[in-house]
Amino acid sequence: MKNAIALLLGTATLAGVAVPAAAQDAGDFTGPRAEALVGYDITRPGSSEDIDNADDIDQSIDDVTYGARVGYDMQVGQSLVLGLEGEWLESEASTDFDTTGFGNFGVGNISAGRDLYVGARVGTPVTDSTLLYAMGGYTNARFDLLATDNTTDVETDVDLDGWRIGGGLEQQLSDNVFVRGEYRYSNYEEGEVEAPSGLESDRFDVDVDRHQVLVGLGYRF
Repeated sequence: MKNAIALLLGTATLAGVAVPAAAQDAGDFTGPRAEALVGYDITRPGSSEDIDNADDIDQSIDDVTYGARVGYDMQVGQSLVLGLEGEWLESEASTDFDTTGFGNFGVGNISAGRDLYVGARVGTPVTDSTLLYAMGGYTNARFDLLATDNTTDVETDVDLDGWRIGGGLEQQLSDNVFVRGEYRYSNYEEGEVEAPSGLESDRFDVDVDRHQVLVGLGYRF
């Protein structure tokens, strides 16, 4: 988590010092927007209750995440901004087990796939060019599982449904350009397995936590 904290602090510093004079006169967070995103992504079980010797097991996967977000905001008066947004992220997080250690056919490795989100945000301008906001909504994540007996490999997709909350700071750099620093927490509560043949399993309960810290560079139209 040290990497996540450092990234968030760096973003806050950038937002505080990289504010041209023109941005001070912007003061309007209304309109459609699009942005590129990059950050840190970590996923782990929500509970270790059923795992023996949990202290000896690295149960998390973490790495860089990146993608894009689009949205629309409407400023209401001087103290309220309401918005809708959706995003697509990819993650490099994965396990890297030596599958030759598996004597029987089983899950060898797991890697994070695409991460979808749609939700709303509500914010308040703390200066003419700085917006403090909270966000929340629905998220769907895909993870790729590799099962192998070191002779035959089978790849299976697992889709997880859940909810996401978070918050951040948006800083206008000009009338149209802005940067964002954001932390989000996601919890996935239901899953579904899709076999290589395309057959899908019944939905089942899961408990998976995800933490992300992102930096965004965007344009408001």
